[in-house]
Amino acid sequence: MMVTSLQYWCIIVASTNASISRQLIHDLSQQFKLRDLGALKYFLGLEIARTSQEISLCQRKYALEILTSTSMLGCKPTSTRMIPNLHLALKDGDLIDEPERYRSLVGRLMYLTITRLDITFSVNKLCQFSSAPRTSHLNAAYRVLQYIKGIVGQGLFYYATPDLTLKGFADADWSSCLDSRRSTTGLSMFLGDSLISWRSKKQDTVSCSSAEAEYRALNSASKEMIWLIKLLNDLKIPRTQTPTLFSDSTTAIYIATNPFFHERTKHIENDCHFVRQWLDRKVLKYLHVRTADQVADILTKPLFPHLFYHLMSKMSLHNIFGSSSLGSYWLIDSGLVVWLD
Repeated sequence: MMVTSLQYWCIIVASTNASISRQLIHDLSQQFKLRDLGALKYFLGLEIARTSQEISLCQRKYALEILTSTSMLGCKPTSTRMIPNLHLALKDGDLIDEPERYRSLVGRLMYLTITRLDITFSVNKLCQFSSAPRTSHLNAAYRVLQYIKGIVGQGLFYYATPDLTLKGFADADWSSCLDSRRSTTGLSMFLGDSLISWRSKKQDTVSCSSAEAEYRALNSASKEMIWLIKLLNDLKIPRTQTPTLFSDSTTAIYIATNPFFHERTKHIENDCHFVRQWLDRKVLKYLHVRTADQVADILTKPLFPHLFYHLMSKMSLHNIFGSSSLGSYWLIDSGLVVWLD
């Protein structure tokens, strides 16, 4: 008895020319058994809504599935993803009885960060305790679920604008890890006003000063920006302005613009040379931004609600299922966040 296994493949066809897309689908149908599902609406947990002027990406259904499977669908929402100024450590609390449950939850949250920049830092932090999760880590994970319940439909929002200027933000939280004293790098990249890339990651080595941590973040952001420039060149997208990287550390910018290296920068000389070569070639430029407007700060540490939602308002995030651009929360001038049913 022979059993034949059938394999199904899903292919997304994207083009700026509709007739070329139709021709490609027709050519594929001549060679393979093909079913055209029409305009893209749902793919691998991603929900896509589009008009001629805008595109929205979210994972609302996937987020609801996580809340349902963890019995958190009826939980009380919170306004922030983590308790402000919370610093988790490896040995906080008691070991939990079922570490597999924690790892499974964190793994599912990792996939949710495809469209949820707002929980990226929290999930990155929770992943660092997967080997031996404790009660404090599990409570922090449940806090993230409570936050997701509040704005379950949050996602990325892109406008059809002609602005294709690259800009990025780089930030670091110095010595934030209590166990290794390594810093956390946060970076976010924008094409026009649209958020296209972001990262929250613990640095590979210990930084001896906040300036060094900020400069390492600037170096990581420069590498990401150079990669995006090459990608846009391959896509034949012209650049009208020099891409700009913003940092709230004047010291890091001064080091980048200083043509002479001195004793204090000798141990990060490779980073200095990498950043300076793109500055000298006028491929990138580095500018200072106020800490209150440093959007990458949301990727480095837990924040209080007022600053958290202020920075979120500067990104291309939107909840098309909510009553406001920030989801189901309204930001009050006094800094309070009020939940609306």
